[in-house]
Amino acid sequence: MASVTNVYARAFADAVFDAHLDPQKTLKEAQALSALVAESRELREVWETPSITPEQKRAVLDALVSRQGISPIVRNFVAVLIDKRRTNFLAAIVRQFELELDRRMGFEEVEITSARELSDPEKQNLLGRIEKLTGKKARARYRRDAALLGGAVIRVGSTIYDGSVSGQLERIREALSS
Repeated sequence: MASVTNVYARAFADAVFDAHLDPQKTLKEAQALSALVAESRELREVWETPSITPEQKRAVLDALVSRQGISPIVRNFVAVLIDKRRTNFLAAIVRQFELELDRRMGFEEVEITSARELSDPEKQNLLGRIEKLTGKKARARYRRDAALLGGAVIRVGSTIYDGSVSGQLERIREALSS
């Protein structure tokens, strides 16, 4: 599945950049359409049923596009997915498309999990440190996990920085047991 989503996400990103479109606006439209599909079992069934012709599926797409005000590039992209019978990958492709856009625009996706809700100054300070560390602009997603007891765990790509109290206690336990 990963290769399918990567191929389509990169091709979609290429089309957006080649046409000099606003990547964030296009992403929001793609996310909105993906959410609509995720919420509607009937729509998924129509797009995934082999007995319904691609023309009929595209007619449903065109009705959605006109009602939702979605741009032609997003419409054409989803039409390709319909024609190639890949609509079941839409949500994963849109997520990968977001990551591809971030990569091309120099953003690093960061996941910050903390024991408590962080204040805005704390978030800004943390983001500044991460940007200095990675040399890239950071786009953060925040989560809370009371099991951390204190501190935070930061995931940048595949690298994890564990500054949590529970992580420190685990390292002390391992040191004592060895």
